[in-house]
Amino acid sequence: MTCCKECGSTLENVEVEAYERRQVFDIPPVNLIVTEHKSQIKTCPCCGKLNKAVFPESVKYPVQYGPNILASAIYCKNYQFVPYDRISELFEDIMGIKICPATIIRAERECFQNLEEFENVIREKLLASPVINFDETGMKIEGKRHWLHVASNEKYTCYFAHTKRGAEAIDAMGILPKFKGVAVHDGWKPYNVYDCDHALCNAHLQRELTGIEENYKQTWAKEMNELLTEMKKYTDECKEQLREPDFEQIKALEERFDAIIIRALEENPHSLNPEKQGKRGKNPKTKSRNLLDRFIEHKENILRFLTDLKVPFENNQAERDIRMMKLQQKISGTFRTIQGAEAFCRIRAYISTIRKNGLPVLEGIIAALKRAPLTIP
Repeated sequence: MTCCKECGSTLENVEVEAYERRQVFDIPPVNLIVTEHKSQIKTCPCCGKLNKAVFPESVKYPVQYGPNILASAIYCKNYQFVPYDRISELFEDIMGIKICPATIIRAERECFQNLEEFENVIREKLLASPVINFDETGMKIEGKRHWLHVASNEKYTCYFAHTKRGAEAIDAMGILPKFKGVAVHDGWKPYNVYDCDHALCNAHLQRELTGIEENYKQTWAKEMNELLTEMKKYTDECKEQLREPDFEQIKALEERFDAIIIRALEENPHSLNPEKQGKRGKNPKTKSRNLLDRFIEHKENILRFLTDLKVPFENNQAERDIRMMKLQQKISGTFRTIQGAEAFCRIRAYISTIRKNGLPVLEGIIAALKRAPLTIP
């Protein structure tokens, strides 16, 4: 600054009083680094044998991309759900790298194979945990309907793709049949047959209660909905205050639960029309009575969160974990092969697990490509 903006006087010999600072953050242009590996070739003077030095295990081809580039591509596809063709365009526009979808798929396959032991470890850690959340959703593979199953908690995630939704797929996944803790789910019947404790998702039940209240004007549904909310508030307070629930308080809440059930039975006799013939035979149940019977039959599983603070009120953990997989299909489309779906499930489970444990995703993928996946405590 050489002159005054007001009067034009020179400022060349005026001492600087202070500085006003402004900063601009940017990244430098991305330049590709090429590392050349040379393998020595020597002929033995004694026997004439031609000897070649061994390249590093990761250097398999005359020309190839390194783990940082491949991990970035896997990150885009399996974490941000960017389709293969758009990843190719992105890399060429930003880094000047022409990477084809086949190269990305080959890297995913390698990452999938390197994560086999990691997946086995996560399965064992889930089996050793006190609570696991379970859920399933439909997915398209090779143009046909398949099912994606998830078993997860706040630290670990395991995905499994199968042609079936029920017991056959659950058995093939191999977690719930061996589990002896508390399985949290939405109450779908195939889950209930397994020999462990169960806890139902009360968020699902509350939505059904709201529907019964709004559509059929059932007072018991409103009362039960409010009671479940009160129970959740009480258990949340216990968790925040690091104290066990009071026995007398639990007893009082359960008595109110039972009282609502008694009033509900008066509102909903077994059949409002004994002569009516429905699709399921005579005396079909109303939707309200159907829900009421589930509250009666599964009371212990509905209220398990009240007596065991490790058990969540709802199945949000599994629903969040499976929601991301549904988002993948909305953005990137369906899977063309079962191998591609299996690779995505394992890699995405790895990404989900390291994120839950506060570890860097991109570094984790690089480590997996180097056959040294991050260790989860």
